[in-house]
Amino acid sequence: MTQMSLPPKIEIIPANAPFSEGQRLWLNGFLVGMLGLDGSTPLSPAQNGAMLAEVGDGDDGEAPWHDPAMVMADRMKLAEGRPLRRRMMAAMAQQDCGQCGYNCADYSDAIANKSEARLNLCAPGGKETARMLKQLYEELDKAPAAKPAAGAAVPAAVAAPAVKTEPGRARETPADATFLSRRLLNKQGSEKETYHIEFDLSESGLDYVVGDSFGVFARNDLGLVDQIIALLGASHTTKVNGKTLREALTEDVSLSPAPDKLFELISFITGGAQREKARALAQGEDPDGDAATLDVMAALQKFYGIRPHPEAFVEALEPLQPRLYSISSSHNATPGKLSLTVDSVRYVIGKRQRLGVASTFLGERIAEGEKLKVYVQKAHGFGLPKDPKIPVIMIGPGTGIAPFRAFLLDRKATGAPGKNWLFFGHQRSDCDFFYREELNALKTSGMLTRLSLAWSRDGEKKFYVQDRMRELGRELWTWLAEGAHVYICGDAKRMAKDVERAMVDIVAQFGARSTDEAVAFVADLKKTGRFQADVY
Repeated sequence: MTQMSLPPKIEIIPANAPFSEGQRLWLNGFLVGMLGLDGSTPLSPAQNGAMLAEVGDGDDGEAPWHDPAMVMADRMKLAEGRPLRRRMMAAMAQQDCGQCGYNCADYSDAIANKSEARLNLCAPGGKETARMLKQLYEELDKAPAAKPAAGAAVPAAVAAPAVKTEPGRARETPADATFLSRRLLNKQGSEKETYHIEFDLSESGLDYVVGDSFGVFARNDLGLVDQIIALLGASHTTKVNGKTLREALTEDVSLSPAPDKLFELISFITGGAQREKARALAQGEDPDGDAATLDVMAALQKFYGIRPHPEAFVEALEPLQPRLYSISSSHNATPGKLSLTVDSVRYVIGKRQRLGVASTFLGERIAEGEKLKVYVQKAHGFGLPKDPKIPVIMIGPGTGIAPFRAFLLDRKATGAPGKNWLFFGHQRSDCDFFYREELNALKTSGMLTRLSLAWSRDGEKKFYVQDRMRELGRELWTWLAEGAHVYICGDAKRMAKDVERAMVDIVAQFGARSTDEAVAFVADLKKTGRFQADVY
């Protein structure tokens, strides 16, 4: 058999590709052999581009920055030297929450191949992510060598027409749902305000599986809107894009945080030191040490007396993004109904109270029977095991209990025989024990095999779910040895990290492993889908 050689005039893999000379020659030969080329006809630019797309960009596929607890600077450091699309991924909040309509890797790929033009969809990343993406996007525009050669075929992933999505299955195509009710879960004495929220999905025909999230298109607080209109010195009824100014500010734009474009606009209509300050804020600087606290109203107060034209003002604001919440009900248990477990967010900066847009909208502003736009966001690797016999360990303090209430109700409705262990914690047992009666009933019936509780404010020393886990480490290891799947839901920066650290300690102590072996064991649980997280 004669070995095929590659004629000099055919070069599929260029000399500047990220391969060694030996790898490049081998790949050239392999691709020529695979295509059956005899060297008589050079590859067209389109063929060459397609082949390069198949070979890839030399990235190893690893994402060491994919950790929601890691700060931006550390993530970008780890992504140095990687292809641009991977650095764009590192700029995301790393939560794979789906609020942007993608996971982090897919969103960055969509921006890099220019099938997605919006750079501000990463709600958890906020202005920090948007600024970094803008910077990287400018780099993309300045790097023609990274683009396909002239005449090259556009990769299928870019050229494919948009798939028509059914109403309620994506943020771009929301459906209508009816708000049914809210019920306060905390009792008197609690420092929190947490609601059980219910919706009727029967008209929309939407269904879901446990582990999915629910997207809600909220509206801004009218009180805040009216204060902003007063600062503008404008009329509520001024027409902006076919709506009144009041309607536009209530329904269409985000009023927190103040975007860079607003400061750019302010810099155009002011002068002197004020202009320099506005320009600095627009560039991400913090001349007065208050940039992190500036929502739209605070920005107008800071530059008091500056009154941009209402239409230009609205154009300078970011679109109001939907908010995602973990679903706390089971379609199998209550078809046509859906529930959420929502903390109302309120905090004070200076003398002014700030409100979480969607949480207070659901907690107090929307009326029973009112319709709102919603959608179901499919879970990215967060759901019950396919085998109903597999035991599950669920760790969800505070509102992190939401998907696990759904898991338990679903397993009950479907008759799943697997054991269930829930770790729940909050501040005080007498006023913050969400779904107490329901969980105790599930425990009495045997559906909830174990219920382990932790209260951080009941004693002199704070006690958290990870502390309870360590107390019960031997039993936890036994469940893991039996093949249990582990789930975490809650705060990414503190709780999730502390829980994972406790898991490593338990595996090391009761699994007779070194720390390195225990870390590898937990990493393997993640790779095989036995350790899943829904964090925010």
